[in-house]
Amino acid sequence: MNGFLTPKQVSRAIQVSESSVKRWCDKGIIPTQYTAGGHRRIALSELIEFLRSSKHQLVRPEVLGLPATTGQTVWVIDRATDQFTEALLKGDDEQCRQIILDLYLAEHCISSICDLVFAKAFSNIGDRWVCGEAEVYQERYGCEVSLRVLHELRTLIPHPPADAPVAIGGTPEGDQYSLPTTMVELVLRDTKWNAVSLGTNLPFATLGAAIRQHHPRLFWLSVSYIRNEPEFIQNYTQLYDEFGLDVAFVVGGRAMTESVRQQIQYSAFCDNVRHLESFAQTILNATEKHSD
Repeated sequence: MNGFLTPKQVSRAIQVSESSVKRWCDKGIIPTQYTAGGHRRIALSELIEFLRSSKHQLVRPEVLGLPATTGQTVWVIDRATDQFTEALLKGDDEQCRQIILDLYLAEHCISSICDLVFAKAFSNIGDRWVCGEAEVYQERYGCEVSLRVLHELRTLIPHPPADAPVAIGGTPEGDQYSLPTTMVELVLRDTKWNAVSLGTNLPFATLGAAIRQHHPRLFWLSVSYIRNEPEFIQNYTQLYDEFGLDVAFVVGGRAMTESVRQQIQYSAFCDNVRHLESFAQTILNATEKHSD
């Protein structure tokens, strides 16, 4: 997939004249960068944002390195979830890409795509595994396919503003589940945070080092698995005691049971990424009011 596009490529992709694209660039309708020689270059993410908010459609997505039928199907979330589940079980990368990219082009928000398509699809696969209708390898490979699609989706989200607040997070030591923290990063970036997932299986000591170095406004911990609950609570509490007054701690994940939550402090517990999005937006709104 091309990161930056020429006006000619854009004109071919959406079937308008190249002069129209150049005019939109010069008027700022499509944010544009210029080379040292004065040539216009358009970030793919900016073009996608333009398409999502305008009447223009993606006619030749293959010009942009996207699946040939991208943007030509109007997906309803419920139907998309069923189709995505089947595509994951088949290991059909291209079908998975098309479903998610079509949803995004149809102006479905990232948080809804994550909660109602990705998360729901894996819940469906889990139910089938319990009933003997799916294999473990299908779930594992589905995770790999989903990560590739999410990373591609990340390239389509416009970069956050230069002064965007910083958010970092990941999963604790022993927790290898990468999908939830990847989805958190995407949702926060879509909400105009400078968000970075640090990855999985991170000792609390290194999480503390990351907070000291990056000075985030928000820190998230996605917890799908706890290897040793007393040790987890002790290490988490030390981290919160050091940074909790200055950083908003957000926790979530299926291992964050009520029993665990009763023994720790946090700014918010979010059982899905839409709740996280709402909390993060509240922080942004409060920051903007304070700056005014």
